[in-house]
Amino acid sequence: MKQKKLFLCTIFILFTFLTVPAAAYAGESHEEDEDRPLAPYMIILNQENASLEHFPLKETTVSTNIDGVIAATTVTQTYANEGKTPINASYVFPAPTGVTVHGMQMIIGNHIITAQIKEKEEAKTEYEETKSEGKSASLLEQQRPNVFTMDVANIMPGDNVRIELFYTELITPSEGSYQFVFPTVVGPRYAGLSEDTDENGWVETPYLPENTSSPGKYDINVTLSAGVPISDISCSTHKIKVVKDTDSFARISLAPDDAGDFAGNRDFILDYKLNGKEVNCGLMLNTGEDENYFMLMVQPPERQKPEEILPREYIFVLDVSGSMDGYPLDTARGLIKNLVSNLRSSDCFNLVLFSNDAILMSSRSLKATDKNIREALDFIEDKEGGGGTELAPAIETALSVPANNDMVRSIVVITDGYVSGEKEIFELIDNNLGSVSFFPFGIGSSVNRYLIDGIAKSGLGEAFVVTDSSEAASTAETFRTYIESPVLSDIQVAYDGFDVYDVEPHSLPTLFAQKPIVVYGKWRGEAAGEIKITGKTGSRQAYSQTLSVSETPPLENNDAIRYLWARKRIERLTDYGINENNPDIKEEVTEIGLKYSMMTPYTSFIAVMETVRNPSGSSTDIDQPLPLPLEVSNLALGGYRIGSEPGEVLLAVMAATILAGGYVKRRRKSLRKG
Repeated sequence: MKQKKLFLCTIFILFTFLTVPAAAYAGESHEEDEDRPLAPYMIILNQENASLEHFPLKETTVSTNIDGVIAATTVTQTYANEGKTPINASYVFPAPTGVTVHGMQMIIGNHIITAQIKEKEEAKTEYEETKSEGKSASLLEQQRPNVFTMDVANIMPGDNVRIELFYTELITPSEGSYQFVFPTVVGPRYAGLSEDTDENGWVETPYLPENTSSPGKYDINVTLSAGVPISDISCSTHKIKVVKDTDSFARISLAPDDAGDFAGNRDFILDYKLNGKEVNCGLMLNTGEDENYFMLMVQPPERQKPEEILPREYIFVLDVSGSMDGYPLDTARGLIKNLVSNLRSSDCFNLVLFSNDAILMSSRSLKATDKNIREALDFIEDKEGGGGTELAPAIETALSVPANNDMVRSIVVITDGYVSGEKEIFELIDNNLGSVSFFPFGIGSSVNRYLIDGIAKSGLGEAFVVTDSSEAASTAETFRTYIESPVLSDIQVAYDGFDVYDVEPHSLPTLFAQKPIVVYGKWRGEAAGEIKITGKTGSRQAYSQTLSVSETPPLENNDAIRYLWARKRIERLTDYGINENNPDIKEEVTEIGLKYSMMTPYTSFIAVMETVRNPSGSSTDIDQPLPLPLEVSNLALGGYRIGSEPGEVLLAVMAATILAGGYVKRRRKSLRKG
């Protein structure tokens, strides 16, 4: 009987090992659990002391004003301490990639404290000092270009603290269609074992179990002022209410009947079109106190004929990690089916599946025959999500496939992007440019758009995002349309009689589709002369377009352009490059951040209330748990699916088998003796 109990106990332990996510346990503090894995952990609420585990973030309100192609957003976060002790709260939240965060303020009661921009280490030191002194303070830091952390110190019992931050971004159209995206939640990031926990502490953000919504409220409001008639306003992610005051002005908000649906677990995506004269072609000028700025947007030429397109090779790199399990992976299968099934007979393709390891379908790319396409679909059909997201080795595997010099190679990366170490991936891509372009497809309700956009920018391609399985077919068609558009290469911009300097970007990439060329810069003297854009189409025909500067009146109050220029400069220096450790680059980016009062990798916002509100200095540190993105399972939090970790699972099964065999033998002996 004792042996039976021992056997059953052993089996139970092994079963638990195989089925319970390794990251489902949270320590009470970082110091008490130094060996905690880098993957995010699921928080376990302390029901005995619930006041200390109340979520301090009570409400998030997003207000965006889109004027033409420039969007200005105010995000308001309300924290409340409903417990009996002072609280220090830490919260991770996202923003669109490429935004310029240029302001923050903290409001406690009737006190409004405007945040100051300071060097990152200086701001961090000041925050810790004021925190220990018992003063209320707030610190906003950039962890990724699209991931920020908010630390708020000494939230006293009964306090309601509002944090407001302000940022600006450019909305670039694609063939007349515009899209505004507000990411509401940061998806869990997989970090390789070599990652430094001190530098990537945000990776350890606590998460609620799947299908658990945050108790906080979430509201989004958008005003759209286009200057021309607006049409086809839609939102694929949320139910919305649209009020059109005029043909060119609309107000969009979350629908009242959607109140029971938590809005903060997936990207908010607003699509619209403009009728009549497009506003994406032209010149915008700004006159400032010390410097003048311009923004140039020019539409590329029409599409070329399909028969003029060169044969292409596509290598599809598919993420089958734990966070892709279920809906994301099912959607990815549908996407690949659409893409592969519609390849031309002159095209060829290959497949790479990756999680912890990368699996290559064929040592050489295959012709797009019916037989090869069927084999490809069978190759991915039965794959289930599991394991980590080791993207870099997968890209290396794709690059190792022998190239056909008579074909244009494109690597299509399909992932939710829940991975850290993005810049190493950008460096890998940058080092292999010349013979290949990269086209990332983000799959999921809240993809890591920094990674997706970065792969596209580094790989001279275009980014695509699929938030719902129903979008897979249309997105695949958009991709085919995009690559069949003319290649506009050898792009040059000449300024005749218009004195410009500090132009961004330094060089213009090859263009595939009808997306505008966007150039920022500064100018001196009179707003006069001409700007001429030249290039060559895919059929090597000459292309030219000229704009008259004097026809554009400068605007004194259009400060958005100066912020967009600064953000573009920082993007080139740090976002997708490998120069951030260069001391000269660090100094330049820091100077830009301080001059333009904007957040960068080396500058942060800090707001301090000078009154000592917590004389004892005693307070409780709380990490704000995030809801998992919609349709993402607990497997994204370090859990294992049987088959995802062959080594560990095999050992466990072997152990169980040995124990079972031993038990059977002992049982037989016992019966014989009986």
